[in-house]
Amino acid sequence: MTRRPPARRRSARRAGPRRRQQENQLVGLCVGAAVALWLVAKVVGWLLGHWWLLLVAAVLAALAGIWWWQQRARRARWEQAQARALRYGLSQLDTLPHRQFEYAVRDLMRRDGCADAVQVGGQGDLGADVKATDPLGRRWVIQCKHRRHGERGAAVGAPELQVLNGTGRPVHQADVVVMVTNGRITQPGRVFARQQRLHLVDRALLGSWASGARPLWELLPALPPPRRPSARS
Repeated sequence: MTRRPPARRRSARRAGPRRRQQENQLVGLCVGAAVALWLVAKVVGWLLGHWWLLLVAAVLAALAGIWWWQQRARRARWEQAQARALRYGLSQLDTLPHRQFEYAVRDLMRRDGCADAVQVGGQGDLGADVKATDPLGRRWVIQCKHRRHGERGAAVGAPELQVLNGTGRPVHQADVVVMVTNGRITQPGRVFARQQRLHLVDRALLGSWASGARPLWELLPALPPPRRPSARS
């Protein structure tokens, strides 16, 4: 009958090769570290002996940085000029899909100086399609109603304005709540908007704003006072 060796002796046999493997790995790491240190010392010594190369590299890097910064500033100025020159005709706006109409309103707000203007319309937007802060610190919330047939499309009425009124200030904390449409607004809707201090941009006013150069806050009456002084004051 064959007797099995004691458990301690079997574990010692298994541990021997594992320990040797760990020792070999440690030796390899030490050798690799020593080689790396030797290479670093060689490179540092060579650079100290050729310090002028470091000076040339530093000058080239500085020139490259200046060139990159100039290109970036030139690109930013060009983009700002393009934004200031942005114009839309009513016929062009009529052909846009609804979502693109929202982006067009956002871009017009950016053109006017609202650097943070953003399109937020979509499912669950709670009545806000575009949000922006004007240069005077006022927070704008804009709802866009695009009509594919323009003035011949369905008019924006009091029910749609009631939804905007219910969220514009209480939910979005807006100072200026605006309804923008490329179509018409009903007379009851206009009465409701006047009562609730909502601002309306109908087809006629949209045409003046989109095709001109004046910001929207210069075209709308009875806006709330600025939150901060203007750059001109």
